[in-house]
Amino acid sequence: MTQEWDAGRLDSDLQGVGFDTLAVRAGQRRTPEGEHSEAIFPTSSYVFRTAADAAARFAGEVPGNVYSRYTNPTVRTFEERIAALEGAEQAVATASGMSAILSIVMSLCSAGDHVLVSRSVFGSTISLFEKYLKRFGVQVDYVALADLQAWEAACLPNTKLLFVESPSNPLAELVDIAALAEIAHSKGALLAVDNCFCTPALQQPIKLGADIIMHSATKYIDGQGRGMGGVVAGKAALMKEVVGFLRTAGPTLSPFNAWIFLKGLETLRVRMQAHCASAQQLAEWLEQQPGIEHVYYAGLPSHPQHDLAKRQQSAFGAVVSFEVKGGKEAAWRFIDATRMISITTNLGDTKTTIAHPATTSHGRLSPQERASAGISDSLIRVAVGLEDLVDLKADLARGLAVL
Repeated sequence: MTQEWDAGRLDSDLQGVGFDTLAVRAGQRRTPEGEHSEAIFPTSSYVFRTAADAAARFAGEVPGNVYSRYTNPTVRTFEERIAALEGAEQAVATASGMSAILSIVMSLCSAGDHVLVSRSVFGSTISLFEKYLKRFGVQVDYVALADLQAWEAACLPNTKLLFVESPSNPLAELVDIAALAEIAHSKGALLAVDNCFCTPALQQPIKLGADIIMHSATKYIDGQGRGMGGVVAGKAALMKEVVGFLRTAGPTLSPFNAWIFLKGLETLRVRMQAHCASAQQLAEWLEQQPGIEHVYYAGLPSHPQHDLAKRQQSAFGAVVSFEVKGGKEAAWRFIDATRMISITTNLGDTKTTIAHPATTSHGRLSPQERASAGISDSLIRVAVGLEDLVDLKADLARGLAVL
């Protein structure tokens, strides 16, 4: 007979353990089969013991799974692990990073509420606010990410949410998260931080005072470019509202992708350490190359927020952006000259990627919006993977040779 497993044993044994232990074990509940790796539950629905049991679960009177649009054991394990790593009370998984942002706003804001967004965010984030959320009566204004006085001045009596990326995509701009959280709270607003570029391995915004964090789990959480997903984390009272939105609207993470992300979390810190080490050396090398006008990487002493990055991050991330001499034509020649690095807009992969933000990730923005966000035609973004550094330099040298 299969031995019954004490589902509560794992949680009770993980009190006070370290980050890497949580990344490997948090949230797991073994079935009576005793599986070592987390199980995948590819089921749409669940069987109830009785009609009364079904009614009690649907009403939320007793715990248990109801329907995989919003309750699934594999997804729950991923959510609990992310919450543990971020220092959050609860996390809620979504189908993508963009659906995570949508879920935050749709669950916590109403028509007439005011949202402040950093100018330095992913192009699709701006499109979501401008083209869709404004349509439903949400007021949106944009603020320079690092300018704390501008954030405070832009707050209105109806400001409900401040939303930032720190570090930003693709220029690695930062904001003092603790100081911005104080501003938000003094105005009765919430602070949400996109922590995609750092992950909890490098930065934990909730511990700095943020109310909500979100990720595109598609990036470093996965780490190998295999699946789409997102996650939102924060206090349980806020996450209850997010769960309500997911239950109704359904932008839900699949069990299989949740399982992929669980496997990614197991190696998160060691991957991020390797990514960051190579990115640091590559940024230093690029800064010395002819044909390069400017390198954007917070690990460089030349970065205007280098000291802030050292205070609120444990390392500087893996995205290195730089401007070349000669505008878009030169940037495209540089990209096309590479032979190993993948030309794709995804990032957070073991494979290094290269992209031209002005015509890809930020291509749907107007020229004025791109200029406001600092996205020039000569900008190139490299998301440093795990290949040998000497090979990455050799491939980028091919680009340098055609400038």
